[in-house]
Amino acid sequence: MTTDVLPALRAKVRAAAHPAEEVCVCGTGTSVLADRPDGTVVRHGGTVAKAHATGTDPAELAARLAVAAHPALDGILLPPHGPGTAELAGRPVTFWSYGTPVDRDDPDAAPWEAAATLLARLHRTPDSVLAPGLPPMRGPAKAARAVARLLAAGPHPAAGPVLRAWAVLPAWARDEAPMPDLGTLCHGDLHLGQLVRSGSGAWLLIDIDDLGLGDPAWDLARPAAWFACGLLPPDEWTRFLTAYREAGGTAVPADGDPWPALDVPARALSVQTAAQAIAKSVAAGRSLDEVETSVIDACDRMAAHPPELAGDCAT
Repeated sequence: MTTDVLPALRAKVRAAAHPAEEVCVCGTGTSVLADRPDGTVVRHGGTVAKAHATGTDPAELAARLAVAAHPALDGILLPPHGPGTAELAGRPVTFWSYGTPVDRDDPDAAPWEAAATLLARLHRTPDSVLAPGLPPMRGPAKAARAVARLLAAGPHPAAGPVLRAWAVLPAWARDEAPMPDLGTLCHGDLHLGQLVRSGSGAWLLIDIDDLGLGDPAWDLARPAAWFACGLLPPDEWTRFLTAYREAGGTAVPADGDPWPALDVPARALSVQTAAQAIAKSVAAGRSLDEVETSVIDACDRMAAHPPELAGDCAT
């Protein structure tokens, strides 16, 4: 259980927030920001501690931390507190500054332009900044884990379209072969929950667990999939894509149709989202909601039109 690490992780973040104080003087408690198998995150004052997943490769994490701490990524990635890690119950622990997350209750204020600009800058990172041993980004691996979770949940009437859409994807998108493009620094799991506003007011990208080398189109795939599924309004998608292009992003052409580059990653993210939705609904013993059903319907359309036959749209 991830909750087993919480008392010790609370103690670690408290000590990190007050390294020279025997008694906490900030007047705040310790709050749990996330408690999942892939990461337990707690906050005390302005300091955040994250216990990474069991089995995290220490060398790969060290390479990711080195990239996040590099001065060339200042203003793009939230830097860690120090280059090293602590250890807790076999899980590496890293420390960070707290940043204000995106307000989920104010969708009109979603920082699409900021997210796109940060991605474009990240994708232009020169090779000289990259730490030795930096692994491939883990986007396809996360999609494959979502499908495995769907299969483990048992038979479900909505699983068929999702598995068929998965089956027509190329092997690299299913994490069954190396990615064809390993030349670009990618975030690997971009969504609005991966942005925080720093003390200076600037937006920064957080969560380096999936950071690595790969196809930059994967970082645009979630908003592209939402747009293709009808979940992201066209004007918000246009704002995001325009800002990315204006900032010199390399994932899509500077003008013209972006879908030849985005099609496969967007399909993979649609499958990942649908697979997670079904698995969660089974675990909670509930029916699928309207949004989840719309993503599954998109998978049904995708399965009927494999990527190599796709026309002007992603689904």
